[in-house]
Amino acid sequence: MMQLDEWQDDGPGWHRADAIVRRVQAPAFPDREVLVEDHGAVADGATDCSAAIAGAIDAVRRAGGGRVVLGAGTYLTGPIRLFSNIDLHVAAGATVRFIPEPERYLPPVLTRWQGVEMMGYAPLINAHDAENVAVTGAGILDGGADTEHWWPWCGMEEFGWRPGIPAQGDDWEHLVEQVRQGVPPKQRIMAPASNLRPNFIEFYRCEQVWVQGVRIVGSPMWEIHPVLCTGVLVEDVQIDSHGPNNDGVDPESCTDVVIRNCRFDVGDDAVAIKAGREDDAERVDEPCRNVVIEDCAMTMKYGAFTIGSELTSGVRDVYVRNCTIGGPNLWYGLYIKTNAARGGYVENVYVDNVAVTELRREFLSCNFLRGEGLEGPRTPTVRHVRISNVRVGRARRALHLAGYAHSPIADVHICDSTFESMAEPDSIENVVGLMLTNTHSA
Repeated sequence: MMQLDEWQDDGPGWHRADAIVRRVQAPAFPDREVLVEDHGAVADGATDCSAAIAGAIDAVRRAGGGRVVLGAGTYLTGPIRLFSNIDLHVAAGATVRFIPEPERYLPPVLTRWQGVEMMGYAPLINAHDAENVAVTGAGILDGGADTEHWWPWCGMEEFGWRPGIPAQGDDWEHLVEQVRQGVPPKQRIMAPASNLRPNFIEFYRCEQVWVQGVRIVGSPMWEIHPVLCTGVLVEDVQIDSHGPNNDGVDPESCTDVVIRNCRFDVGDDAVAIKAGREDDAERVDEPCRNVVIEDCAMTMKYGAFTIGSELTSGVRDVYVRNCTIGGPNLWYGLYIKTNAARGGYVENVYVDNVAVTELRREFLSCNFLRGEGLEGPRTPTVRHVRISNVRVGRARRALHLAGYAHSPIADVHICDSTFESMAEPDSIENVVGLMLTNTHSA
């Protein structure tokens, strides 16, 4: 690695992360508690509790808000819709097991699928245009997805797809074509008779969102997906779900997000910060900004802290600190994904005090030539990345940075960091303002 003598940090600094954390607080709820058992739920793992859970939520809503409690036992249910001033509390010893029958997740609702708005299968837990809404507790949320249910739709044999099973590829192309034709989102009907899997927990246009304590397993798609939200707190969550596209937390086009004290063992990116995709993102035009990730542990599979690849509307002011990552099946540390098809900007990314055991690829990867590469009408911009106090035990490389000649990656500073056992030299192409201070690699 090239060493420069002077470390300069002229960006907004870590005080902005502290300010975000102060702003994003858990919402308060009225002192009211309703047990789903009082509305007919039977936690025997065999009785359909959908109506009982909905009845308890409705009772709390009509009373002005409060906590809906699922006590010890196993509850079978279809999708759960939440509303303002409601905390869905899954107590210790409780398991909420979602019935993996697609017809249960109809009628279709407004959602985003890989950054594109559409009318699709309802997320397993969802809220729209709500304030003060939460999913809390020490229980388990089981999405019921496996190689027999939901996952085969991805089209990969390792997840149960076989010839004759409809896969999502054709449906995705149909959705993209509707966007090109200017079809409004509420007319992009992608359920039923399509195979675009629902996300697990999705908050759409909500304020003061809180997910706390629960363990998530068996997700059909992305696990926690706030979209166009303000004030999102995800804390003390454990995610163990190795299915296709099983990202952990995907804040998309959100403002003020804090993700802390979480453990991720997932089938895709642990945290993936997003801002919509291509033409549809340009229509909505909402960036994702002010995201803090702290005191988390990531063990698999692709990126620990990912920005993109749906980031056409831009991502800025991201802060990662005091995290541990790494394992034989984790690929990247900080992974910034864009190209000429996606475009967008990434700026003001801070990483501090991260310990890494092992990565299959790079700690920092940002390669404009990936995927569609040079093809596409957009010019991505990545600038102002600050990395400090990072220790990586083993990886393919410390850095893989590849910008364009007409849009180089700019202003990347790394200091006080050690990359102990790198299999290959760094790969650097079209980067300006790369500064490394007190940083060592072997």
